[in-house]
Amino acid sequence: MNSVRIGNCSGFYGDRLSAMREQLEGGPLDYLTGDYLAELTMLILGREQLKDASLGYAKTFVRQAEECLGLALEKGVRIVSNAGGLNPAGLAERLREIAQGLGIDARIAYVDGDRVEVPGALTANAYLGGFGIARALAAGADVVVTGRVTDASLVVGPAVAHFGWAADDWDRLAAAVVAGHVLECGTQATGGNFSGFTRLDRSRPLGFPIAEIAEDGTAVITKHGADHGADHGADHGGSGGAVTVDTVTAQLMYEIQGVSYLGPDVTTDLTSITLTQEGPDRVAITGVRGTPPPARLKVAVNELGGFRNTADFVLTGLDIDDKAAWLKDQVAPSLDGIEHVWSTYRAPEPDSPTEEGAACLLRLTAWAPTPDPLGKPFTEPLIGLALASYPGFHVTAPPSRPTPYGAYRAEYVDRGAVAHTVTHADGSREQIADPPAYAEPVDRAGQRPSPYPAPTDSLNRRLPLGTFVHARSGDKGGDANLGLWVERDVPSESYDARVTWLTKLITPRKVAELVPEAADLDIEVYPLPNLGGVNVVIHGLLGAGVAEGRRFDPQAKALGEWVRSRMVHVQGELL
Repeated sequence: MNSVRIGNCSGFYGDRLSAMREQLEGGPLDYLTGDYLAELTMLILGREQLKDASLGYAKTFVRQAEECLGLALEKGVRIVSNAGGLNPAGLAERLREIAQGLGIDARIAYVDGDRVEVPGALTANAYLGGFGIARALAAGADVVVTGRVTDASLVVGPAVAHFGWAADDWDRLAAAVVAGHVLECGTQATGGNFSGFTRLDRSRPLGFPIAEIAEDGTAVITKHGADHGADHGADHGGSGGAVTVDTVTAQLMYEIQGVSYLGPDVTTDLTSITLTQEGPDRVAITGVRGTPPPARLKVAVNELGGFRNTADFVLTGLDIDDKAAWLKDQVAPSLDGIEHVWSTYRAPEPDSPTEEGAACLLRLTAWAPTPDPLGKPFTEPLIGLALASYPGFHVTAPPSRPTPYGAYRAEYVDRGAVAHTVTHADGSREQIADPPAYAEPVDRAGQRPSPYPAPTDSLNRRLPLGTFVHARSGDKGGDANLGLWVERDVPSESYDARVTWLTKLITPRKVAELVPEAADLDIEVYPLPNLGGVNVVIHGLLGAGVAEGRRFDPQAKALGEWVRSRMVHVQGELL
């Protein structure tokens, strides 16, 4: 079957610089994509652009292009990236300069029109779809750089260009969105941040993922060297990690909210996805269904939230609770009228053979609209206690200056508020048409109950949830996303019984029990039977988003691993 081979070489701004060359040299590709944008990245780029209006794009992509642009053209691989950030036109011009310096003829196009006017916002960008990318490629571009398109659009665009899909090929577009979602975070699809990491090949750097997409939208997720191995999940082609149903599920569960995945081109039904291990490091994605997208576009808004400062106190040895209580009492007068929070702390190891093992950290974080209350008025009373507080008083670092932080929020705008536009390599500009139809999203908030029958009562044991359950967690603004699913490498009968148990166990009430800090928050749980698990959304757990730093783990990256460590009752026959 005719297929297009699309690779990824970046999952975030700061990913492995060598990945572009590794993907170009590792085997055949038609397109190479790179995702450099996140909510926090847009804030960082916005602050950069305040200092220099010519910036606002991912500078690491420029370094990769300087090294690899000639190689990509030589191999006939076309590059698609959202590294343009807030200034895709500036990045395109920089790429032309690189090509000229290398003495090569590279056709560079860019997509923009995502910027939205929001009073007081540092950045406000609508999520555009993949058809602008597709038009640029169809017109012959070797490289397409964009502003804020959805991460999956980097794959949707090349697939549309290659196969000529129509704007109402909903199922095909949705299938490409799923493949793009798997690829968008790079090595998270090949074992990165995977709770089953102990079974991976960790002797070599993880390989970056590749999607082989067929004309009907079905796809296979793989990586370079996959055809060289004979044993399940093994790789003998020069890259570590693995592509298995579980590693692909891990990425599919990442940063989704509900079972309808809303995009600018199509709404994807996540319950329709079927994953099959087709061979070593090859996972097939089939059955994906799509419907028209919502009429309005999501906008990522970053504002200056204020200023923040922190101090980390070290508590050591005995009487930890009393030491913490005395410190808080002493500091309280200087914090009057200042928003602040003290972190929780763990009990140190008893009879520790090392001082570090006998210690724990108590963090004080404070916020204010201006930096003034968080400078010396905040730090001097803390340090002034050095000889007048609990025994062993010390801090991990000298007093710091307050730093600004951003606050993220999502808004929605009519499509007429943006002008999705392609500037082709020849300088001509083309505006992209809106989708031919829209549909209001189906309200499936906190969809319950589980589709499985209730398990029979039996003897059970108290064990960590992660005994046979994988997890992947992350952030969507101030919401935390948590995916939980049953590992696949067991007989089907045992697997089905475990899935039944998990989908019955994980309810909003149980989530609040496992994550006590979420007890007063809005919690939604969505069964995903085809993926063998559930998706959990905890609204407001992360405050105003990662930049505010409201929580010990501000992006909820390790929330899943914590939940896996929590003890639950497991039926004996499931073990």
